[in-house]
Amino acid sequence: MRTNRAWWGLVLLMLPTLLVAMDMTALILALPHLSADLGAGPVQQLWISDSYGLTVAGMVITMGTLGDRIGRRRLLLIGASAFAVLSVVAAFSVNPLMLIIVRALLGVAGATLAPSTLALITNMFGEDRSRGRAIAIWATCQFTGGAVGPVLAGFLLQHFWWGSVFLAAVPAMLVLVLAGPFVLPEYRGSQAGKLDPLSVALSLSAVLLMVYGIKQLTVAHAVTVPIAALIVGAAIGTVFVRRQFRLTTPLLDLRLFRSRPFTAVLIALVFAGLAMAGVGLLVTQYLQGVLGHSPMAAAALFAPMGLGVAVGTMSAPMLSRRLRQPTAIAGGLAISALGALSLVAVHGPGSLPLLMAGIAVLAFGAGPLFALGTGLVIGSVPPERAGSAASMSETGNYFGGSLGLGLLGAVAAVVYRAHAHGSSDSLAAALAASGHQSAGQAVATLDTARAAFTAGVHVTGVIAAVVFAALAVLVLAMRSTGTATASASVSATAASAAQQPAAQVGSAITEPVLQEMTV
Repeated sequence: MRTNRAWWGLVLLMLPTLLVAMDMTALILALPHLSADLGAGPVQQLWISDSYGLTVAGMVITMGTLGDRIGRRRLLLIGASAFAVLSVVAAFSVNPLMLIIVRALLGVAGATLAPSTLALITNMFGEDRSRGRAIAIWATCQFTGGAVGPVLAGFLLQHFWWGSVFLAAVPAMLVLVLAGPFVLPEYRGSQAGKLDPLSVALSLSAVLLMVYGIKQLTVAHAVTVPIAALIVGAAIGTVFVRRQFRLTTPLLDLRLFRSRPFTAVLIALVFAGLAMAGVGLLVTQYLQGVLGHSPMAAAALFAPMGLGVAVGTMSAPMLSRRLRQPTAIAGGLAISALGALSLVAVHGPGSLPLLMAGIAVLAFGAGPLFALGTGLVIGSVPPERAGSAASMSETGNYFGGSLGLGLLGAVAAVVYRAHAHGSSDSLAAALAASGHQSAGQAVATLDTARAAFTAGVHVTGVIAAVVFAALAVLVLAMRSTGTATASASVSATAASAAQQPAAQVGSAITEPVLQEMTV
């Protein structure tokens, strides 16, 4: 009876997980429509897109720990209620400023969802094998939702107005709020302690400033403000870290980083997110700017990346029963390196099947890392700290995705300018300039720009392949250097506890990458 209730609870948690992931990416296609209706300028469009992700990144640490202390079901239902109400308000926004503010508040509500749902699943499924299967199914909803979000948006925008994109998540949230008290168990830490307001303020400030700085480096012409934000954010982060080591019940238990396997997995999660977000950014722009597909078609052609991670994640528990956990993760990362390396052979419309296969293979290979690695992170803490551990993975993936967009985007821009020979600063600029040129000049401009951008895709593929290969070595080194005690303590849980960075790879890949589709 208890097992049946747990599976019904999983079904309930799948609904908001799927719909929120769809809502996050569906906004991207709705952005041009709502911008025209509300009169949003370029800067306002940027904040409409980014305000949600920034507040999620800034609040997830606090929300993960808060759920451990006040009750995970309670926090989840509060967040779901707020998300439903704010989605309605967003749908009927009357000006850009109102929508920006509501989107930021939606981020606060959204920050309660992923840590709470993952932590509840770890409580609902006490047996390792069923827990791994349950979390893998939950994770698949994250990736599937992110992949089909643009398709949903296309359907809604064809038949309704842009506000319908926000309303799509409301029914699922209402079902969760109404059924949650009867199906989901409550859980809170018995010795959680009080929430430290100063730690909350420090973590929020540090994460917001650093994520903002990274994002702005990719779009701003002047780098003074983004670099200043990064420096100030790093300084505040240092103060936050030092305070956590002094507190008896810290907001974030940084002592966990004394475990080499734990640290290695978090590093791998960050850099895998970096590589995947950077590749996704270049591929979506390549599909549109070089191959000439519409945003809707590009979203559909990009879907194999999200679905590939979902399949890789679902297969992780089975692999862990046949292979040692580090071997499964490292083998998957080696497969990802091969997928990334295949992008070097991409050139022109004839290589579209290779491009789609490459991003699918890359994403599939990362699945075991996201599944088993996150299981290791969650399994490294006692049950009362599961929400806090989940927030570590989520924050790491936001940083990884932002770094991927910033660093690999910057590298691709340098490669583009080197191959464009001064004809244009970017592919978008070349496309705009070609509209005002004669037919012969336009063809020459576009050929040069597309060749230059393709060179950037090749370099990005090589960098991603090196990153994945290095992570594979890191994971194998973790196996050889980790103590037997540490390995034994996490193997049972990590071998099957399957996935929370789905939420972040959904946010760090799908949402920021598809944002570039409207630029």
